[in-house]
Amino acid sequence: MEQYRGKQVVVLGMAKSGVAVAKLLHRFGAHVIVNDKKTREEADGADELEALGIKVITGYHPDDLIQPQISLVVKNPGIPYEAAPIRAAQQLNIPVVTEIELAYLLMQAPLIGITGSNGKTTTTTLVGLILQAAKRDAIVAGNIGTPLCEIAESVTANQCVVAELSSFQLMGTYRFRPHIAALLNIYPAHLDYHHTIDAYIAAKRKIFANQEAADYAILPYDQPDVVEACQPIRARTYYFSRTQAVPRGVYVDAGNIVFADDSERVTVMNREELSIPGEHNLENALAAILISKLAGADPIAMRQVLTSFRGVEHRLEHVATINGVNYYNDSKATNPEAAKRSIQTFEQPIVLIAGGLDRGIDFAELLPIFARHVRAIVTYGQTAEILLQRAREAGISQRARVDTVEKAVEVAAQFAAPGEIVLLSPACASWDMFPSFEVRGSMFKDAVHRLETSLA
Repeated sequence: MEQYRGKQVVVLGMAKSGVAVAKLLHRFGAHVIVNDKKTREEADGADELEALGIKVITGYHPDDLIQPQISLVVKNPGIPYEAAPIRAAQQLNIPVVTEIELAYLLMQAPLIGITGSNGKTTTTTLVGLILQAAKRDAIVAGNIGTPLCEIAESVTANQCVVAELSSFQLMGTYRFRPHIAALLNIYPAHLDYHHTIDAYIAAKRKIFANQEAADYAILPYDQPDVVEACQPIRARTYYFSRTQAVPRGVYVDAGNIVFADDSERVTVMNREELSIPGEHNLENALAAILISKLAGADPIAMRQVLTSFRGVEHRLEHVATINGVNYYNDSKATNPEAAKRSIQTFEQPIVLIAGGLDRGIDFAELLPIFARHVRAIVTYGQTAEILLQRAREAGISQRARVDTVEKAVEVAAQFAAPGEIVLLSPACASWDMFPSFEVRGSMFKDAVHRLETSLA
């Protein structure tokens, strides 16, 4: 970081990570300019940064923002590479990175990086809890909440950082090197950003790019095309699978979850002991066990966490039981594959609430799932009509389109019968109507609790 002392650096986008990286660079003596297209009122942190002497420009991207004397551009992960300031930086051969690159260069603690289309947050949370149960000083950060730049200076070599990482973050890295790197799965997602599935995979596999033989790489054995696409990998490679034995790693054998490598074979627990439902959560648990084992955790700590863990907010979160109907918040299901996994978790008939940002997906893959599991559907957002069309094709007779999540809960409650499930599993990103999937999930929960109160 000393290399930026006295140099000019542009930070694009504020949010939590932008504010954190701007402060970090400022402490190391860089001349920082922070730019965000949001208005001053919307740009949280502007006053705080200006009080430190950092220049802040809001409301637009100035045409002359990127000049040849700029040494570095740090972008918010969500800003597309087509944005004018990023194109200008690339034309001038100015490095464009995300904040995790700078954080890595500062951190003394060993880093565990976890990425994938689905399951990142649950797996990252589980690994953090298991390592803490194993008396490791583990800090959970990254895309899950706390920016890596916020903790980079304070973590020590005796600690461990467990980081959830998105494709957006990984795309802006060059030297980033986790000691343990896990890719959980890949399904088509964020193609409005990456444009092609190959570009999306290329961003994800950057998690392994700088690893060496002393590091560990973890891959999903049940997705051989993903394993092949990530080659070559220099790190020692392990796998997880819920369907078959693996050459080295964690798998299910006669109902038992087993870790095996060249020197040992350990039965960790029976899969029926897992407290979180669904085959997708079994996969998350297998990955968490493997990561934790390689990080030094023992089976006792794994069982302690996995037999009591009830899930994280907005991921198949049970909200309430009202008149015999169970309401679940799965707002984190931001793509069809995630929604499909959640829907298949339940044996009971489902009244599904779905919809959101239109990324050009036709949702045809949901047809058989709709036909088998969904009895009624309520849609909203930009994809409301295409999801209704798929529901019609699947033979779902009770269908409704609404304008708000609150109205969706009201209509779903009218559709649902005792013993059934009302499930918010949108299959879409939230950004057409909400700033985040968390806000969407919270509004759903608030609506459910209001319904509960009104019927009490």
